[in-house]
Amino acid sequence: MATSLDPNPQPGETLVARVMKMVRKQIASRETAPGVRLPSIRRQADALGVSRSTVVDAYDRLVAEGLIVSRRGSGFYVAGHLPPFSLSEAGPRLERDVDPLWIARQSLDSGDNLLKPGCGWLPPSWMPQAEIRRALRQLARDPGNGTAGNGMAGHNLTDYGTPHGLPELRQLLSRRLADRGVQAPPSQIMLTESGTQAIDLLCRFLLSPGDTVLVDDPCYFNFHAMLRAHRVKVVSVPYTPDGPDLALFAHCLTNHAPRLYITNSALHNPTGATLAPVVAHRVLKLADAHDLVIIEDDIFADFEHQPAPRLAAFDGLDRVIHIGSFSKTLSAAFRSGFIAARQDWIDELVDLRVATSFGGGSLAVALVLAVLSDGAYRRHTSSLRNRLAEAMETVSARLRAIGLTPWIEPGAGMFLWCRLPGDLDAADVARLALAEGVILAPGNAFSLNQAASGFLRFNVAQSLDPAIMPVLERAMLQAGA
Repeated sequence: MATSLDPNPQPGETLVARVMKMVRKQIASRETAPGVRLPSIRRQADALGVSRSTVVDAYDRLVAEGLIVSRRGSGFYVAGHLPPFSLSEAGPRLERDVDPLWIARQSLDSGDNLLKPGCGWLPPSWMPQAEIRRALRQLARDPGNGTAGNGMAGHNLTDYGTPHGLPELRQLLSRRLADRGVQAPPSQIMLTESGTQAIDLLCRFLLSPGDTVLVDDPCYFNFHAMLRAHRVKVVSVPYTPDGPDLALFAHCLTNHAPRLYITNSALHNPTGATLAPVVAHRVLKLADAHDLVIIEDDIFADFEHQPAPRLAAFDGLDRVIHIGSFSKTLSAAFRSGFIAARQDWIDELVDLRVATSFGGGSLAVALVLAVLSDGAYRRHTSSLRNRLAEAMETVSARLRAIGLTPWIEPGAGMFLWCRLPGDLDAADVARLALAEGVILAPGNAFSLNQAASGFLRFNVAQSLDPAIMPVLERAMLQAGA
């Protein structure tokens, strides 16, 4: 049985974590079977060359995980009833259909084991880890009376948040929205746990089963999955570099009478396009004529060098609902988003939030407020924009070199929407690349009408690893053969 620590620890990995990893590995590989007694704390400490307190801490945490059990006066034992060991769980699920959840499930289930040029978030090394840790320490020092200097009146680490959301954060968001031309007083802003929860709440509020919803083609794949869960009919309108095709947009409104339209005005996902002002005005005129409500998903706002036109700015939050979150620029680990809408709608949405999630997560919003109130966040997003611009140029050149053509050259953001050469099917290429440990984002996952089989979406921040392009090129050659 191996009784030594990993000689190549991860950066920042503690001795306690290394002991836990060694024990987990022994159990997972069946070196230590269920019911077997682990070495005593003294023996384990001597064998590994660590302190006894380190082993005590490691064992206690493994007990909390349910991996081992403590028997009073006897020691620590491997827990029984472990799940059957399966090699198939160690790798990606190659057999899964390329549906609207394919990219998310492959990217999330794989952890850090695979390369993810198709995923929709930044690498952890690009995120403001130091600023988040500083804010966490700041909140931990605050005894609940605001003495830690975070600009709050005090924060309780164990209580529910208010359903409307922390007033200080709503005030800050109101000022940030005004910088983009969206006039939303704090009373017209409700905090949510994420952008996804914001859309889910709005669908519950606005839609009934059987209603029709209009989306772009292509659009963010999770819109398809969420709308399907709400049992509504979904129709789509082709998206152009300037926004939705206006003639077909008008046709959809006349022939399908949708209740709702969901879109990104700036840094459209997956294309990277930005809504042109003339198209925005026409969309709003058509929406008014057909009593259409619009959800404007603005989660990529902080990636822009200059704010693009927003439907909510032109509309004044009459029939446009503006949502956002901080998972792309700050952290996906603590969830925080918001809805800006008409006052009467916000009042009803607050009631709906109480009914579906009672109160908000107070710790997450306090953490967001602490980080956003720090000037370091502005420096972080400025650095992000510069890094993304450099990555966009690098990755675009590499993709062109192996035969892919960007649909447009986005002015900012992290997405490149690229056409494959010839008549290659992106789903075939994605499955072949997945077998070599690279997760791609095939076009039809974003297309309701399945009209994007020749496209792939690339996240330029996740596409810089030199191992990706050779895998992609081999997959394209195999798919063509």
